[in-house]
Amino acid sequence: MCGPFRGLTGYDHHVREFVRELARQGVAVELSNLPLWSPRSLPRPLRDPWFETLCRPVDATTVLHFCMPHQVRSHPDRRNVNFSMFEATPAPADWIAYNRQHDHVIVPTESSRQAWVSGGLPEEHVSLCPLGVNPEVFGRPAGPLPLRVANSDAVAERRVRFLNVSEIGARKNLIGLLRTWLKATCAADDAVLILKIGHTGEAQRTDFQRQADALRLEGGKRLVEAAPVCFLYDIYSDSEMPRLYASATHYLSMSFGEGWDQPAMEAAASGLRLIVPRHSAYTAYLEDRTAMLTTSRSVPVEWNGDAATGGLFAGARWWSPDEDEAARYIRDAIEGRDAGKATPQSRVLSDFTWAKAVTRLREILDGFEPRRRFWRFWSTTDRLPARIASKGR
Repeated sequence: MCGPFRGLTGYDHHVREFVRELARQGVAVELSNLPLWSPRSLPRPLRDPWFETLCRPVDATTVLHFCMPHQVRSHPDRRNVNFSMFEATPAPADWIAYNRQHDHVIVPTESSRQAWVSGGLPEEHVSLCPLGVNPEVFGRPAGPLPLRVANSDAVAERRVRFLNVSEIGARKNLIGLLRTWLKATCAADDAVLILKIGHTGEAQRTDFQRQADALRLEGGKRLVEAAPVCFLYDIYSDSEMPRLYASATHYLSMSFGEGWDQPAMEAAASGLRLIVPRHSAYTAYLEDRTAMLTTSRSVPVEWNGDAATGGLFAGARWWSPDEDEAARYIRDAIEGRDAGKATPQSRVLSDFTWAKAVTRLREILDGFEPRRRFWRFWSTTDRLPARIASKGR
């Protein structure tokens, strides 16, 4: 298996979780890290050294890659399978060209599958394998973090607490999320927005904060006139992430497109109510009866980030959520009109676990390669993961 596992990204996260669950199911894994994946790595105290021990060769004739198609370094004497995703449609033409050289492609949602098929990859060349959550971590009660807003008021004192966990970037539409918050709330509301923000460095963080501070509605309303926003830029370990979700009552997203959105899934597993767009990955694990799904319309991608990433979205479309509708959902939550609505927690905890994800992964791989040639099992002397909590975000 080849993929990033030392960093903070979603790919790093699900590589680690797949490897852990494969080990739990008795499957031997040879793991190599994908270099130069992300500019930020996990602080060493948050890394699990067990992953570094998975360097022994195994008797496998397939290599499973977790990366973008153009990053796959194929092994000529083995089958090469790429697990990837895309947050818009269609998938980039050069990705399709690269994946045609690979033996198979695996994606987590129907949205991503359609992106590859609409881009020209034959349907029989791509399979679905949803990701998951660890119910032992996110399905249990946790104590909230002692968070405070800028004026030192305790977040826990607010009756309704919205959370978003995102990296700074065009696709996450964080300024659109703040604009929606500004439309929906006023300073007198008994509510707070918690923004847990990942960034590549101080320059990106400073630029984002400047944009947030400069935000105005047409009538001149500023962010300081809305309900408070708690900006968090720290890295949290897995043991702290359930406490972050416990600090909120709702999860809020205005993203333009998602390959999966692991924080939204973990928020659902933690019992939060969700206000998210009706598009891409969200429709894979959420329904109208368990979430407030904001109407979204297909629009051309407008990229204002780095040119290299933006090139992947050239000619693609993603989905713009309706800010006014999302603002109404926020008001409903603040005023208690969503109190009787079911949450997606039970479905997520039962249908979207890492155990089921790995079972599905093995089914796909066994489907085109004899099991006896692909899998090699751990002996009783091999060490399984010492702990669940090892990533930070």
